[in-house]
Amino acid sequence: MKLARRTAGVCVAVAACVTALVAATNAIPHDSASNPPHATVTVADDQPGYAVEDYLYPNADKIKEETGIVLKRGDGHITLATCDSATGLLEVWSRSKDRVCFRTVGTTGYLSLEIPSVFAVKGSAVHTADVTLTAAENASQEVEVPKDTWTPVGEATDPQTREFVLVEIRTSK
Repeated sequence: MKLARRTAGVCVAVAACVTALVAATNAIPHDSASNPPHATVTVADDQPGYAVEDYLYPNADKIKEETGIVLKRGDGHITLATCDSATGLLEVWSRSKDRVCFRTVGTTGYLSLEIPSVFAVKGSAVHTADVTLTAAENASQEVEVPKDTWTPVGEATDPQTREFVLVEIRTSK
């Protein structure tokens, strides 16, 4: 007798759950053409995508338009700065752009860029820099720039005085 009552009680509970589920499903409005009842909808379709770092320099187009400097990619540890904004900045001297300054932070940094006619680089107060320059006919220079020191680069050290473009800066402590 006890078994029969338990079985009946379980059946009543299951029936109540099924009734509640059916009632809840019917209460959800749906457009039968585009979203039939019991259709599966992926939650991720309505959510924003994942953020993927592409390392492109922020506002590069605006900076190029205003200054003529092409900033391509970097890790965020070398950023364009106003030369009068602080002391100890990394300075790049160019015949076409005069002085261009960069703030360096972190233990290492990377920036891919284009500044034409570069002839000198002054290292920042806290980082050494390795700079890469290119010229016509696949000529290139890789120069180590000590901390807080002026270093001639590009046409200043080239026997043919070719115009060199600064294409990469790497910094380290």
